[in-house]
Amino acid sequence: MAFQQGLSGLNSASRNLDVIGNNIANANSVGMKSSRAEFAELYANSINASGGGNVGIGVGVSTVSQLFTQGNITITGNELDVAINGNGFYELTMPDGSLSYTRAGQFKLDRDGNIVTNQGGQLMGYPTDPDGNRLSFESFPLSLPTGGPIPAQQTAEISAEFNLDARAVVAASATPPTPLSTYGTSLVAFDPQGLEIPVGLAFEKVSNNQWNVYTSVNGADPALSTPFTLNFMPDGTLDPATVVPPLTLTSPNDPAVTFPATLNFGNVTQFGTSFAVTNLSQDGYRPGELTSLKIEDSGVVMARYSNGQSRAAGQISLVNFRNAQGLSPTGGGNWSMTYASGDPVRGAPGEGKLGFLRAGAVEDSNVDLTSELVNMMTAQRAYQANAQTIKTQDQVMSTLLNMR
Repeated sequence: MAFQQGLSGLNSASRNLDVIGNNIANANSVGMKSSRAEFAELYANSINASGGGNVGIGVGVSTVSQLFTQGNITITGNELDVAINGNGFYELTMPDGSLSYTRAGQFKLDRDGNIVTNQGGQLMGYPTDPDGNRLSFESFPLSLPTGGPIPAQQTAEISAEFNLDARAVVAASATPPTPLSTYGTSLVAFDPQGLEIPVGLAFEKVSNNQWNVYTSVNGADPALSTPFTLNFMPDGTLDPATVVPPLTLTSPNDPAVTFPATLNFGNVTQFGTSFAVTNLSQDGYRPGELTSLKIEDSGVVMARYSNGQSRAAGQISLVNFRNAQGLSPTGGGNWSMTYASGDPVRGAPGEGKLGFLRAGAVEDSNVDLTSELVNMMTAQRAYQANAQTIKTQDQVMSTLLNMR
């Protein structure tokens, strides 16, 4: 009888409409992957059945598969929105301790500075040093130091790059003598508490290819300091044998607190052109509060602070599976690992077959609305056709029962 076939067709067409309706409903869900119902014919099994005369007993939905094709990337400008361009999933630790995987990169910061999803899942990543170099292959929940300022760092090195004018006359031979303030520069260093230490450098030509360097700390008169000498080669470069002693810095908060700072004068020259300072820097800084962050294509999370410093807070890790079709959807744009999917293979963005990240953007759903609407009309016609087979079979049965 055709009742069984028609009923199975109705059930399958109804399931197909459910799948299509779910796709259409999630057309605007970030990171959503569309699904499709896949059908298979049903036959009754019999030991003695043979030949081609068997009639099928209907249709069934063999599986609902997911299509992991790339969705469009939309720029949002939100610094915590991150899209994956290529293969891979974000790894999340959910509030109940389980692991989930997602393509929806709409992240937030919670009260403790953790990078989380809307469902409270913590984004996993690798630990890094302040420069962004990965320290371990063991992932951990990423977080930002939002609870307080980063500590200050005292100045340990002062680097200077400048040119002393080879045409300058020896200071003592000039009439009147060349003032010590004629050639000089200054910068600000920092003590262990982040307090500013004004530092001055003054230069005086004492003979051909020889200059004295006077230093000033915390506004002291440079003329009172003990100078050291820079000797230059005939080609204008600094004599490699020149010894540049460290500079002793004094904290403005406590004169008893002193510490040395190396003077790096390796790129100093003496050419026949005007005195000019092309670079003057030091490696100390004051305390700083977190002001913003930037996620690089490689997944490194760079935190920016009010003192002008940038530090890596970790690196986002991605995972991939041999059989992504085996992942089980759990809602909220998340999937969980199953036996069919296999174990996750972790790595950094851009490594192997893993995609790169695009910060300030999200990956749209890969649902094609035009295709889904056409599929919906086809499924509707299939539902109506199966209903018609049941109606026709009912009419046949009625005819047989009414025969005299």
